[in-house]
Amino acid sequence: MISGARQARLNFFRRLVARAQARELAALVVPDPEAARTMGVDLEAAGLRTSFTPRHADVLVLTGELPPGLKKAAAVAYAQMPRPRAILAVGAGHVSPLPEPNVSVGTGQEDVAAGVAELRRIFARSAFSTEAADFDLDAVRTQTEYVCPMHPQVVRSEPDSCPICGMDLVPREAAGGNGHGTHHEGMDHGGHDGGAGASHGEHEGHDEHAGMERGEQDEGHEQMDQGSDDEGEGQRGHEGMDHGEMSGMGYGGMSHDGMDHGGHGGMDHGDMGFMSMVEMTQGTPRSSDGLQMEWAEDMPFGPLFPGLPGGLALTLTLDGDTVARAEAEGVEGWAFAEDLAGPAEALAGRLARLDPLSPVAYRVLAWRALESAAGVEPGERTALARVGALEKERASSHMGWLSLFGRLIGYSWLESRAGTLQLALARAVDADEVARLRGDGAGLARRVEWTPLLRRKLGGVGVLTEGSERSGPVARGAGVPKDARTDEEVYRSLGFEPVVRDGDDALSRLRVRLAEVEQSLDLVGKAGETAVPELAADPKLSSAGSATVETPRGAAALRVTLEGGAVEGVELDTPSARHLALVRGVAEQQELADALVAVASLDLSPWGVDR
Repeated sequence: MISGARQARLNFFRRLVARAQARELAALVVPDPEAARTMGVDLEAAGLRTSFTPRHADVLVLTGELPPGLKKAAAVAYAQMPRPRAILAVGAGHVSPLPEPNVSVGTGQEDVAAGVAELRRIFARSAFSTEAADFDLDAVRTQTEYVCPMHPQVVRSEPDSCPICGMDLVPREAAGGNGHGTHHEGMDHGGHDGGAGASHGEHEGHDEHAGMERGEQDEGHEQMDQGSDDEGEGQRGHEGMDHGEMSGMGYGGMSHDGMDHGGHGGMDHGDMGFMSMVEMTQGTPRSSDGLQMEWAEDMPFGPLFPGLPGGLALTLTLDGDTVARAEAEGVEGWAFAEDLAGPAEALAGRLARLDPLSPVAYRVLAWRALESAAGVEPGERTALARVGALEKERASSHMGWLSLFGRLIGYSWLESRAGTLQLALARAVDADEVARLRGDGAGLARRVEWTPLLRRKLGGVGVLTEGSERSGPVARGAGVPKDARTDEEVYRSLGFEPVVRDGDDALSRLRVRLAEVEQSLDLVGKAGETAVPELAADPKLSSAGSATVETPRGAAALRVTLEGGAVEGVELDTPSARHLALVRGVAEQQELADALVAVASLDLSPWGVDR
């Protein structure tokens, strides 16, 4: 029996339904499809159709080791999936508070395909059972948050005062899962459907068992439908979003324990002194039109929002359709620099684990820092091989970003083609195989450049204020030739020059990444290798060393202190940690759709942000 079996007696009709569902399984991928492709996993080739909303998913796919915050978010999403449902773990390890996975496999493509085949067999024979167990979300519901009695839209995770009226916030129990509220199992929220960009036609064949879920609710929760949005993917772009359907895209909903969002929630204000509107609005920010803001709910976008990296928790406060305030956080509970202490020879593996979106860059960074401590310079062949590996990862990472970006702006063809190219690059085993993909990369770049209306969609969106600290494609998209590779002799010997574009907006960042894909594939061909050589020094010493590597998102710097062959001290600076401070600058006082595009254009890695 699967962990999410439907509680019902198996009969002839239900057996037919289970077999039909088993033939076409839809998967919600956590953290996101990009992370799966980075591992070289093609879920669609293994037999799983990708879904971007829990409402239309049969299988929750967990790819790689997940931090506590993402496990909580995944648990909330799992509770929203209609029964029967199952969990497939791909190199995921422990998954609590989720149920134990129905199938656990390694990260090889053959392993995943075998796991999907096993899931089909399980679905076909045990999707319905009278002994089906409930899934209790108590593990992610118990947390305290603080709310203003006068303005329930003001919610904080710690004691504070209301920024609108100055009153002390009062505690209340609220849902966990990144603090985005409570959803009952089986609830159907149309905002998730529309916000995910899922089309009606995309999910044909799933409606039969979803309809049984609505007609035969067995878990004691009333089936609620707050309206669905069946827009096609082409409408989920930069110009077609409205904030009503976006609310709740944290897959956790928003609950204010019966408080009326339009007023005072029925609370007794008899003991409160009179407060004029002037006093209540004193000190609050003003909209771009000069009027006092109409404070709205803090709306979560993430940590599982289509088009943004899985794990990025973006919270926007809206004034009408304008973003009044923007806050972003990385992966909750993820290991960071303080966890890097230990044997020096294993430092590269520990550092690579910190950012699964660009593990090669951080592995090379660790080796260079240890070689610096030992006073050893790697040989020419080692240096060239590292260039090949780094540039292959850069091209793959840019394609992964482009695929997510294509979904956000409503270009399904871009999402598909970029995702396919990312997977091909991740799987390429040598320089010749990578070089053969250059034509595909160049063709995609030309198609994007000639896409109608793309300039109107992206031009002028996400412009940063002068003096903002930036690196990587974000800097080079502002006309700044800032690139750590220019300081390396091996890159200079290959004729490397940074790709620079003017504009300092989402369009210029897109163009930089497209050009860098072609450049990186050329560099791989010149380097002639893509295998990463091992450490070129003996780390069993007491010393200190430092290194800098240009990752796909910008320069990352590492300084290590060694004592007797063990890492005792670590200082790590990542581009995403720096760029997280740019979110407010690109999002605030922008229309919601523009703000989301602007944040996505920064290509933040939630794994590279310390929480």
